[in-house]
Parts: sequence; structure tokens; C-alpha cells
Amino acid sequence: MNNEQPIIVGLDIGTTKIAVIAGRKNEFGKLEILGFGKANSNGVKHGQVLNIDETIKAIKSALENCFASNPNLDVKEVYVGIAGHHIKSLQTRGDIVRQRTDEEITQKEIDQLVDDQYKTYIPAGDQIIDVIPQEFTVDNFQNIPNPIGYGGVKIGANFHIITGDKNAIRNINRSVEKSGLYTKDLVLQPLASSSAVMGQEDLEAGVAIVDIGGGTTDLAVFYEGILKHTAVIPFAGENITNDIKTGLGVLKTQAEQMKVQFGSALANEAKSNAYITIPGLRGMPAKEISVKNLANIIQARMSEIMDFVTYHLKQVGLENRMLNGGIILTGGGSQLKHLIQLTEYVTGLPARIGFPNEHLAGGHIEELAKPTYSTCIGLILKGYDDYEHNRKQFDKEYRKVDVPEGLKNNGTEAVPVVTAEEVAASEIIRRKNLTGFWGKFKDRIIDLFKEEEDKKL
Repeated sequence: MNNEQPIIVGLDIGTTKIAVIAGRKNEFGKLEILGFGKANSNGVKHGQVLNIDETIKAIKSALENCFASNPNLDVKEVYVGIAGHHIKSLQTRGDIVRQRTDEEITQKEIDQLVDDQYKTYIPAGDQIIDVIPQEFTVDNFQNIPNPIGYGGVKIGANFHIITGDKNAIRNINRSVEKSGLYTKDLVLQPLASSSAVMGQEDLEAGVAIVDIGGGTTDLAVFYEGILKHTAVIPFAGENITNDIKTGLGVLKTQAEQMKVQFGSALANEAKSNAYITIPGLRGMPAKEISVKNLANIIQARMSEIMDFVTYHLKQVGLENRMLNGGIILTGGGSQLKHLIQLTEYVTGLPARIGFPNEHLAGGHIEELAKPTYSTCIGLILKGYDDYEHNRKQFDKEYRKVDVPEGLKNNGTEAVPVVTAEEVAASEIIRRKNLTGFWGKFKDRIIDLFKEEEDKKL
């Protein structure tokens, strides 16, 4: 374990789940997962926090689970993902004339150029979330990826500026603060997911990252090593579930279960003679649901989402096979059967599923390598990017925290999940002892750590 590195925590506030993952890079530059917790999300719709109280309960619940997985953890600061259809992006151009032209260009001058873009005029009620430099120019030299070390009089760049609604941003920050945490930075979710599932060769080849979550589908398009476009599409997994619920006349929980277990994104691949039996409500007869009908409903909504992806690619002139890396599907919704085939059919581009395990150290529990956690792991990687480029202040005294047994892939089950209701009922706070089963559970983990320490001694 490399204790020369900070522990960075990602908090993914999603429509269907809230996840907290704490990680630290090892000596090989891979992420060791030191803590992991999740909880059902109730206060978020289409990626936006609408009910702050419910969101706080869910964040505290996810935190509790994270502390249960590793009692040695001390979480104060988090990198938080942001999405929602209020997210917009625009392109700008910025230049500065250098004071000391006889010297080489430094990081400080690049930072100055980026900081100046935060003064860009944007509509009232919006706020700049991030400023991402694309290609730089130095005097007459164009398309420079990194101008540090060059000499010249004038330095400029094209920028991709991401903005969001002030109230939506305030709601996220309030929820995090009232959960006893500090927001180190807000990161656009498609950018976080991209960093988790994309390698250097993908960046060069050109790819579109499509993160299908519960409330939104997030899109990030990279071409020639540069972020060309970001978008948040306000349709995702919850819309499919609601379509099934309405179209087949079933409960929402039944619709979700059918989607996950029997759903297919291609109706032609579904068996026409297969049926699902749903128990009737309050003495009513059981329902027979056709698997083919289920697939038709899913295909209709997924095709619509992919049409939006194609529309955005056309907007930036990157359809017609210009993206050699094709489309990388990630997020919980990417696990639908036959989605790759549907994506290739609608967009005309090759597609694959993006897993966040490329950046993870070996030996972690399998659940963490699911596309569902791409955003959360990407948030930790974004934190490390800040740390390695000295963008933000980090505490220099790093505590020794080992990977707990519960998060190692040794055949043991993952840490059980506490629901938000349990947290609300007992107002569990980390520093208080957990009662009943959870108290015993935590004591057992602490005993395990003591035994490990004794063995070392």
C-alpha cells in the first residue's frame, strides 16, 4: 500500500442510487478501493436534487455503509458528480499576451488563461461548472496539445465551458454539506465516467462515451485527443421502467425486475412464445406478460436515446464513421441485453461496454467493476488528476489505511446495505455506536482488524 498518496472519495448522487467510494493509488498507479457504500436514492429526479432531506438521508446511509466496510476511514472531502438536463456547454476562445517573452511558457500562464474564461458571459441563473482547454496556439503555431516549454509572445486556446443551473448546483452543495461533508469539486458525470472507462488509445481514435444512468443519459465525445462535445439527455433507465409499468399495467418494482431479468433492447431477439407470470393484486388473477412485448417497449425507448446520441454527433460533425473508437456504453443501463447490437444499428458506429476495471488494482470485489460505478470511480480519478497537477490543496499528512478484507475478492460477500429509512429512524451518525445487528457487525470487523494487527506484531 502506498501511503504517500491521499485518500480521495467520490460521491455519485444518482436518480436510483447514491454511491460513496474511497480510493488511493498504489505504487503501480492503480486504484486500491479502501471503502465502498451505496444506498437507494429517493430525492433525485432526472439527475437533479429535488428533495434535499431525502437526499441527505440517502447520502448518510451510503456513508454509513462505507464506514461499515472500513471503520478506519475518515471522510471529510468528496468529489461530487453533477448531471441533469439543465447542463449546457459552449465553445469560447481566449488569448493572453505574455509579459516575459524571453522565458518558456509555464503552468502558471496556462492557469491564468483558464481562470480568465470563468469571466465569460453566461445567461443569468447559470453558473460555470468547468472550463476545459481544447487545443492551444502559440503565436503562429496551431493545434498544440500542451504548450508548456514553448516560447512565444501570444498564447491562446479554444475552450469547452460547461454550465449548470445555480439552484440545481446549490441543492447538491447543500445536501453534501448537511451530510457533514465538504464538496472538493463538482465534476460533470460524463467526464467522470469517461476517465474511468477510456484508455489513451480511445482518446486518440475518437470515441463517444454514452453513460446510461437511472435518470439521465450522459454523453461525452472525444476526437483527436480533445473533448469536442458534452450533453445530458433527459431519458434513461427510469423512463424505460415507467414505460413498462404503463404499457404492461404492472407495479414499478415489477417493471424494474422484468427489465433487469428478462429485458432485451432488440425485439427480434426476444422469443415470441415466452411469457412472464406476474402475481395478481389482492386476489386478482395472475398476469401473463409476453417477453416480446416487453422487448418492444424497451427497444422503442432505447432507440429514442440512441437517436439523441446520433443527433449530438451530427451537431459536431462526427457521425459517418469518423469516430474510429466507436461508442463506449457504460452506466447501469448499459447492461441491457442486446444493447450493443441496437446501438450499432441506430448509430452506424461500432459499440462496446465500458468497465471501470482498467484503472482498478486487482483483487477487488466484482461489484466494483460493474459499469454502474464508472462515474464514482471516475470522480476519484478526477481528484487524482487535480492532485497530480497541483490544482487544489491536499492534506499532506496521509494516514495508513489498508484495503479491508470485505472489499477483497476472496469469495466473501460484499458489505450489506443499510437503507435510508434505517438511518432516518435511528439518526445514525458515524461517531456513535451502531446498535443491534449493525453494532455487532461493526465490532466483528474491528476485531478482525485487531487480529490482523496482533498477527503483524
